[in-house]
Amino acid sequence: MPELPDVTVYQERIEALLGGQVLQDVQLASPFLLRTVEPPLTAVHGRTLRSVQRLGKRLVFAFDGELFLVLHLMIAGRLRLHAPGKSVGGRVDLCGFHFASGTLVLTEAGTKKRASLHVVQGRAALAPFDRGGLEVIGATAEQFAAALRRENRTLKRALGDPTLFSGIGNAYSDEILHAARLSPVTLTSRLGDAEVERLRVAVQQTLLAWTARLRAEVGDGFPDKVTAFREGMAVHGRYGKPCPVCASPVQRIRYADNECNYCATCQCGGRLLADRGLSALLKKDWPRTLAELEERRRPG
Repeated sequence: MPELPDVTVYQERIEALLGGQVLQDVQLASPFLLRTVEPPLTAVHGRTLRSVQRLGKRLVFAFDGELFLVLHLMIAGRLRLHAPGKSVGGRVDLCGFHFASGTLVLTEAGTKKRASLHVVQGRAALAPFDRGGLEVIGATAEQFAAALRRENRTLKRALGDPTLFSGIGNAYSDEILHAARLSPVTLTSRLGDAEVERLRVAVQQTLLAWTARLRAEVGDGFPDKVTAFREGMAVHGRYGKPCPVCASPVQRIRYADNECNYCATCQCGGRLLADRGLSALLKKDWPRTLAELEERRRPG
């Protein structure tokens, strides 16, 4: 799922390339994308795009007359900018936003179509889309600590909870926790003040650094390589590869449709975290340390 750095760059480039232009029409290829009926989608036709904002992981397109399109890309939604008049209707196309200088096409790979588009009238109507999470860039130590300690959860779950923190998901939470040298399964209630501050600094530095990096990659163009797995990440998507800090193999915890990647040496004092599937299978034979894991991997 595109997170704060990716959504921020989307927002900036759409506003730079299409802001101030009239939305000629929206070509809907998948009726399941549109989740509202009033106002109708046609209400934004012929309206000028005044700004594009980020609301958590959503993009908000603001038009004349306080009309807003609220777009959530979910896991597999991506935006492509094509030449004007681009026909929409490919296998992964969901809709096209037609402007004089180009057509912004929303695509979604896979069979589960989860991306959503809402049309709302009035700024107050945006409130239900705000999950209430803290905007972490620029957050003070007190604000960050209050949000983190609002509920007793593992750090991995807390960082990815949109009611606690805005814009952070599976990929960047891995990178943040590695930068902070904290275990993903540590409970928020067990962090001291110094560790909370270390985490806040890691959150801000990680997100700012990746946003700057993505901006530089895109330049004056449009982001067309939005992915959760990027060259240069420390642990996310790098299971089995060496940690860039200590060279220990990156480990993982698999759950549902996701996995958490971490460095046992840098973040857990060398201790392996239990993977639900494998630890249930191996039970008492589950290796507790990297040394035990390496010993078991040696040929007999």
